[in-house]
Amino acid sequence: MPQKRRSQSWTELKQAGNECFKTGQYGEATALYTQAITEVEKSGKKNPEDLSILYSNRAASYLKDGNCGECVKDCTVSLELVPFGIKSLLRRAAAHEAMERYRLAYIDYKTALMVDSNIPAAHEGTNRMTKVLTEVDGPSWREKLPPIPAVPLAIRERTAQQQQQKQNAQAASPNMQHNGTKEPKKPALSEQELKKALALKEEGNALVKKGEYKKAIEKYSQSLKHNPSEITTYTNRALCYLSVKHYKDAVRDCDVALGMDSSSIKALYRRAQAKKELKDYKACVADLNSLLKVEPGNSAAEKLMQEVQKKK
Repeated sequence: MPQKRRSQSWTELKQAGNECFKTGQYGEATALYTQAITEVEKSGKKNPEDLSILYSNRAASYLKDGNCGECVKDCTVSLELVPFGIKSLLRRAAAHEAMERYRLAYIDYKTALMVDSNIPAAHEGTNRMTKVLTEVDGPSWREKLPPIPAVPLAIRERTAQQQQQKQNAQAASPNMQHNGTKEPKKPALSEQELKKALALKEEGNALVKKGEYKKAIEKYSQSLKHNPSEITTYTNRALCYLSVKHYKDAVRDCDVALGMDSSSIKALYRRAQAKKELKDYKACVADLNSLLKVEPGNSAAEKLMQEVQKKK
């Protein structure tokens, strides 16, 4: 009698799907992820995180195969299971973009940035959608957007912790330079430091809303001691420096932020504001030109440009 073949577990099916995806066999990967989803649902042990990953993986296969409609559906299910998942947000954004649903694509790219402000694909996608929407809807394109969801603090903390865990894992393996010598390791941030940095930043944000800029500067400065690589803390502190007329400090913070992301709208605009007040009109115009390349039709930048050109 022939031996009955053992059925594959959902984890084995998922792994097989991953291997097919890596080799460009997207149809086969889709079928394997579908089987894995069925196995998880049949088991009665529906772990939301496991299912969310499977739906997101299948969405990636659909996206590669050009089936953007199914990609959007799977990403939406994935995000219902585990809200604010970066991969699902980026994949759904890419599918919306491919279907020319630019407003929805912008919302997903922007939401991904709110979860983690250090994602190049989200920055690039947001910039692309900004240019397209400016062309399609004109300078008031933001008024036509659907609401952007608020990202809870707990989600941002969780994401920061996950990023730190990755950095810790990378730090545990030797980093080699081109000449074969080891690079000096940067000290890894602890989970406690990241949480503290985020909490202090939120306190700073609350003070800004009250107009208490000097106190907000203190909070942002304390936050940066715990996490010196958070770009939005620099741009937020730059806003406060502008408000208290510490223009050179505002420029320094924007310089740091632009070193992390050369297309940061806030950093370019706030540095331009500071340069104007310092009467460095040439540098101000240069920043505004850079900003308008990233976001054509930005009304605040255009207004400031007109003001500066009158002074030149």
